[in-house]
Amino acid sequence: MRASPASSVVPAQSAPPSAELPQGGGCRPDRPCLTELRLSAYAGHRRAGLPLGPLTLLAGSSGSGKTSALRAYESLARLGGGASLAEAFPRPAACVPDRARPDAQRRRGFRIGCTADGPEGPVRLDVAVQAEPELRIVGERLTSGGLVLLETALRDPSRRAVQAAWHTAGSSPVTRAPLPDDRLGTPLLPLRVAGKTDGQRRVLAAAEQMVVALRSVFGCDPRPGRMRLPVPTGSGRLLGGCDNLADVLWRTRAECGRRHAQLVAAVRAGCAGPVADVLAEALPGGTVRALLDRGDGDRTELGRLGDGELRYLALALVLLTGPGVLEVDPVGEVPAAMQTLTVLADNLDRNLDPRQRTELLRLAVRMCDRGHIRFVGAVSDASWATGTDGVTVVHLEP
Repeated sequence: MRASPASSVVPAQSAPPSAELPQGGGCRPDRPCLTELRLSAYAGHRRAGLPLGPLTLLAGSSGSGKTSALRAYESLARLGGGASLAEAFPRPAACVPDRARPDAQRRRGFRIGCTADGPEGPVRLDVAVQAEPELRIVGERLTSGGLVLLETALRDPSRRAVQAAWHTAGSSPVTRAPLPDDRLGTPLLPLRVAGKTDGQRRVLAAAEQMVVALRSVFGCDPRPGRMRLPVPTGSGRLLGGCDNLADVLWRTRAECGRRHAQLVAAVRAGCAGPVADVLAEALPGGTVRALLDRGDGDRTELGRLGDGELRYLALALVLLTGPGVLEVDPVGEVPAAMQTLTVLADNLDRNLDPRQRTELLRLAVRMCDRGHIRFVGAVSDASWATGTDGVTVVHLEP
């Protein structure tokens, strides 16, 4: 596997532990964000460090690990939000490296991690998970500037807890206490660390930066077959498969005229025929359907559009909305101005023609350049995007 940013080619397995992409001329980003995903031993990945920019494309053939990398990112995001291991890894055996053999105690597992950059500088998180015979965290390490801020280890397999030690830098250099073995320790630190010493405050700041960087992730893979059907009116929050696109259009068209106008312009650029508006129409029984207004008195149901047009429309809507519309888990205690929404788009180029790919990439670059959204997409071939300013291309090989 190799990672190749648009301006250089770097072997992923030899990437340094603190591999990051410079932003803003080397300045720290104002909003915490992930700059590297590490798949040390996960599914088909071994010692892989994937650099992440504001807009990253993971490119590779079938079986190269694009989808598993996105799933690892999403699982880390769930753990950062306080989810249990079972919620973050519903199929843990699938995360175990290929051909990994159990040890004498029949144990198998996997290791993943990431780097979050922000006002505190680069902060690294590395997690070792035992998948069999019981799902549990067996080791976690949070580091910053070469200093270990939190470290956990499974000392007694008979107990459902890990022994944790976090940096104190007071009368005692570290504080030790048990933490549960079914959840990430980093998000729990604000409940356990008093923040009375400089060392404790550094731990809290690093943990907060990591959690904020991980949260607000929206996994997206539009399913045209379901988007063609009328849907019940509901919360107006877009699902990952974009099944309820009509319900979301019913809401967003009335809420923000400026963003809706941008959506119409994007759809006009990527769909066949004239497009004057994109709207939803109420039907009997409390359902709505989505339509394209052709501007001449004619309207086209979305059900008549091709798969590529539907996927293009859905992805454009995702890029032009935010956490209030997408089904995500934002950090409620942190101001929205300090958060970044990350979109994970699997099969990004599926069914899209060259014009749609180009227009969608142009829109993604523009939205990511504003700083409030980051985008990681999986594509089979990124030759059409390689060399584009603002795009990081990471090539994966089986």
